[in-house]
Amino acid sequence: MELGKVQQAAVSCFAQRGFAATGIRELGTAVGLNSATLYHYVGGKEELLVGIIKNCLDSMITGARQVLATSTDPTRQLALLVAFHVGFTATNTKTSRVAEHEMRALSPANAQQMQVLRDDYEQLFAKVLHDGAEQGIFNTVDLGIARLAIMEMGTGANHWYRRDGRLSLAEVQLNFVSLTMRMLAVATESPLASSDLPTPVIVASEPEPKD
Repeated sequence: MELGKVQQAAVSCFAQRGFAATGIRELGTAVGLNSATLYHYVGGKEELLVGIIKNCLDSMITGARQVLATSTDPTRQLALLVAFHVGFTATNTKTSRVAEHEMRALSPANAQQMQVLRDDYEQLFAKVLHDGAEQGIFNTVDLGIARLAIMEMGTGANHWYRRDGRLSLAEVQLNFVSLTMRMLAVATESPLASSDLPTPVIVASEPEPKD
């Protein structure tokens, strides 16, 4: 049994019922393992959740750093970050939802470790926004509020995006980039073409889509 399969089953259960309402026996049933064998694989329900959240955040940080390294222009960097963020959350809808909402279920020590990773990811947005504001490219009353608005807007895609929806993922990404540029009063609303969009990565814990 691969750890990824166990994580996929856990993400499905946590996304549907919540971490607190999901029992270790229920997780074992979902992957065809008894509780003792499941403990051997993951070490416990919280350890399983920590692994899911950590892998999700690590993947987000790695992907964001990769797109940032392709340009030094704050406008293009921010556009790529937004496209990456939306693409990641829309592709890994259940995993990103669990990582977003279930951190509160962790013990203080584990929550602190995961919060450090979340802060590292958010800092990537903060730095680009700061650089753009310093250069007079971005115009906003408060950079912190702008960052929260941009990131929350993108994270929300994990609740409503559907592969068979009205817009393709690329169209959704470009729409979010345009909204971000308007929010910051940037002259160029469309700094990216479809061919510039980062390719979304599917993390091991994301269950296979049913649609």
